[in-house]
Amino acid sequence: MSLAEVIKSGNYELIDVREPMELEMDGNIDGAKNIPLGEVEDRQDEILSVEKPVILFCRSGNRSGKALEYLNSQGLKDGYNGGGWADLKATIEANQGTF
Repeated sequence: MSLAEVIKSGNYELIDVREPMELEMDGNIDGAKNIPLGEVEDRQDEILSVEKPVILFCRSGNRSGKALEYLNSQGLKDGYNGGGWADLKATIEANQGTF
């Protein structure tokens, strides 16, 4: 599945790898779990246990790409880099109610 198909399905887990301070300053996506990049390794079991597609995102897509690469190496099977939070939020909002 492509990222767009996963978003359209509405069946996914959002993980924001930005720092909590960034969420306060910039905003967030409702329902997203905040696991900062520096905590991904320590919390990998929590992420790997998710039984639906995982969409990682950050400010620009760089940190979420690093997190996805690491998690894939640890056995994540259905992960996606959602890129920057603002674009991802707009995409999700545009697809709500279309399935």
